[in-house]
Amino acid sequence: MRDAREVLKRPVVSEKSVGMVEENKYSFWVNPAANKIEVKAAVEKIFKVQVTEVRTISVHGKIKRVGHNSGKTPDRKKAIVTLKAGDRIEGFAGL
Repeated sequence: MRDAREVLKRPVVSEKSVGMVEENKYSFWVNPAANKIEVKAAVEKIFKVQVTEVRTISVHGKIKRVGHNSGKTPDRKKAIVTLKAGDRIEGFAGL
């Protein structure tokens, strides 16, 4: 099993993800090789909360072009974590 800091990369900060905090749902960019069990264990260990549900989404990279040069943004994986009622992650509250 991977270390908790290797599984969670950073929180997803967008208008939609900040709005989901009211529903007790938090979004994170995670290691693409991580599974739901590892994501749940990492969130519970780092933030000392109880997770009830984990949903994962594989986000495919987009092709970007600048002039004649083209490239691809990397593929990423996003996890949406639902916490037990009453639990909160304090870092998201101020966003």
